[in-house]
Amino acid sequence: MEATGLLFIIFFILFFFVIPGIRIINQYERGIVLRLGKYRRTLGPGLRLIVPYIDKMTKVDVRTTPMDIPKQEVITRDNVTVNVDAVVYFKVLNAEKAVLETTNYTYATSTFAQTALRDVTGNFDLDEILSKRDEISEKIREIVDVQTDKWGIDIENVKLQNIELPADMKRAMAKQAEAERERRAAIISAEGEKSAANAVAEAAHLLAKTPGGINIRTLQTLEKISSDPSQKTVIMLPSELFEKLAK
Repeated sequence: MEATGLLFIIFFILFFFVIPGIRIINQYERGIVLRLGKYRRTLGPGLRLIVPYIDKMTKVDVRTTPMDIPKQEVITRDNVTVNVDAVVYFKVLNAEKAVLETTNYTYATSTFAQTALRDVTGNFDLDEILSKRDEISEKIREIVDVQTDKWGIDIENVKLQNIELPADMKRAMAKQAEAERERRAAIISAEGEKSAANAVAEAAHLLAKTPGGINIRTLQTLEKISSDPSQKTVIMLPSELFEKLAK
């Protein structure tokens, strides 16, 4: 009976006091232990033991975590309304601060990042937002990093993702792009015609300077059009006649 009672006591202690106090912390986690509501210690990875019913442990993931910033409606400096979203990469450097300094460090970081996104992009023109994404992203990162530093969080990177323009703005930009393409095509065509005209003028000048050059060119032309003589009538006039007429 005494042995049975001893086993019962040991089982009771294990079941109600030892087993409930066993905790497994992964390599990428830290455990924040509060004893009777007061911070006690921070546990590293491995098999850990806390005092059940007295200690409370909160796990904190210390890996780099990507977090989407929901789409925000922003009025740019030149009064254009756009929708912008982004992604924030953050990492918990101090698990104690992350738990003790804010009720939900992920939500707090996301909310502040949304505010910073609206404030920063609102200080740029639309063209600047489209062309200076990296600069804007870095400004947002700096602002959010200063605020979250007191929560033990490091903002590693911020990337603007989608910039959604109003439908009428899209149509206007499409028309502008089309007009620009037509303008460039017209310039290229004009330059081609100019080059061709210069080449013709240069060739005519060389033929005029070359003795018998016009006659040779005339014979070459006749050779080309003589493939079907039944459909063509050729009248040959001496080139000297044209020279006299020109005088």
